[in-house]
Amino acid sequence: MTTARLPLTVLLAAPRGYCAGVARAVAIVEQALTRFGAPVHVRHEIVHNRFVVEQLAAKGAVFVEELEEVPANGVVVFSAHGVPQAVRRDAERRRLNVLDATCPLVTKVHREAIRHEGAGRHIILIGHRGHPEVIGTLGQLPADAITLVQSAAEAACIAPPPGRDLAYVTQTTLAVDEAADIVAVLRRRFPGIAGPRSDDICYATTNRQQAVKALAPQVDAILVVGAPNSSNSLRLVEAAQAAGCRRTRLIGRASEIDWPAFHGMQRLGITAGASAPEILVQEVLAACRERYDVTVETFSVIEEDVHFRLPRALSA
Repeated sequence: MTTARLPLTVLLAAPRGYCAGVARAVAIVEQALTRFGAPVHVRHEIVHNRFVVEQLAAKGAVFVEELEEVPANGVVVFSAHGVPQAVRRDAERRRLNVLDATCPLVTKVHREAIRHEGAGRHIILIGHRGHPEVIGTLGQLPADAITLVQSAAEAACIAPPPGRDLAYVTQTTLAVDEAADIVAVLRRRFPGIAGPRSDDICYATTNRQQAVKALAPQVDAILVVGAPNSSNSLRLVEAAQAAGCRRTRLIGRASEIDWPAFHGMQRLGITAGASAPEILVQEVLAACRERYDVTVETFSVIEEDVHFRLPRALSA
């Protein structure tokens, strides 16, 4: 005797998943493999998603942490997170064929920091220590020209060099509300501090957080498809929980779903971090259909139409 499956309404957040910067970075590796053949070396994970990395590795991409692992005159791709200037100089010294997959919005932050430092300002970088994007931004300037601030509490007690004008830039994948709190502290303490010409937090991070905040009150639980080392995915979990959906969990694959933790749910929200491909979302939907009588609805907040060009070496 077959037991009838319980009904489940799934609300798919829109936008979700790949942003323009991630789509560009993945396309750069794929086209480099087509243009130059395997192996193509990639410094650091091209984006923070194990599934994506493994798919590219199966096609011939070789992921390394340091340029010393790349053969002389080899092809190397810099990840979407950006790299310090020292890495670029090392690649030039070793005559490597570099394809830069740094997200253009990260490059914008780098240029802002360099511009402010050139104007004599000390830079305050709002971000998370150890994140590859933060390492790359710190590496654009001399160590004594930039200070990292990770929280409002740190912003309240930092002591920048006396007598210097100040400016701030931010990691692109921060929680919007968290960054705003830190900026408010900085502006209160240093009223003359200069900020970016436009918001540093990327459009995709902002849009996905807005979508999950709006989704949270409408559902019993939320699954965020993403990686544990993906800053924007972690921020989606935090945003959903802060908006009232305490049963929000981060998963990398459908196999990681803790079904007992979602017992009794009737409405499930699904979103994905900016480095998670749509195929993983569909995998989660398929897993839901194995257990429930599923009705799928799209929960749309804003439409995205941003695209970034590939490097000239690949678009020619």
